Amino acid sequence: MAKNMTLLWCAGSPFCWRVMIALEEKNLKGYNQKLLSFEKNEHKSKEVMDINPRGQLPTFKHGDMIVNESLAICFYLESQFKSQGNKLIPDGAVEQALMYQRLFEGFALTQKMLDYMYYQWLIPEEERHESAQKRNQEALIAELKLWEGYLDKAHCCMAGKTFTLADATVFPSVAILFQYGLGEERYPKLAAYYNCLRDRPSIKATWPLIWQGLTTEDMLKDF
Repeated sequence: MAKNMTLLWCAGSPFCWRVMIALEEKNLKGYNQKLLSFEKNEHKSKEVMDINPRGQLPTFKHGDMIVNESLAICFYLESQFKSQGNKLIPDGAVEQALMYQRLFEGFALTQKMLDYMYYQWLIPEEERHESAQKRNQEALIAELKLWEGYLDKAHCCMAGKTFTLADATVFPSVAILFQYGLGEERYPKLAAYYNCLRDRPSIKATWPLIWQGLTTEDMLKDF
């Protein structure tokens, strides 16, 4: 079934990772995939631009159907393969409401994380403005405190007792935060969530190749 699917992706991208987790959860194995490099500007290649004029990854094909945007791909997979693999959208109204809320709130977490990290990566140290760094840092810390308050140590998942699309989409950002040194002692609930899910088969099978064998970075050690 997955042999007529193709995913173009980049290692370490939370957006690509969430799609790969969803594919695993829906038991869609054996799909065609091509690993591209942002550093080599391969996301702007003709191969990508022909199916995604924004020149972004991931991009996904199912037969002749093209689906771009990571969340659109995740929702498409759950909609088209409801009865296969694990159900990623709960049936109950209360559970659905919480799942959708956490899923879309994940945009803020990911954006504030990337705002801080890309400023450190892309702006030479001598050109950085202390006010901009402080603003990005304070925004991310405030966001982390929100998520720390959302989580319940009694449950391993973001929106109740079962793994949902909220987890597939938010976990990659949480994993990146800890990979770059976020302190487990300062955010014990986020740490418990991360440690509880990191060995889930769908996550373990898609763990970013660029992290394998690497020690944790310390960019976020003082957060």
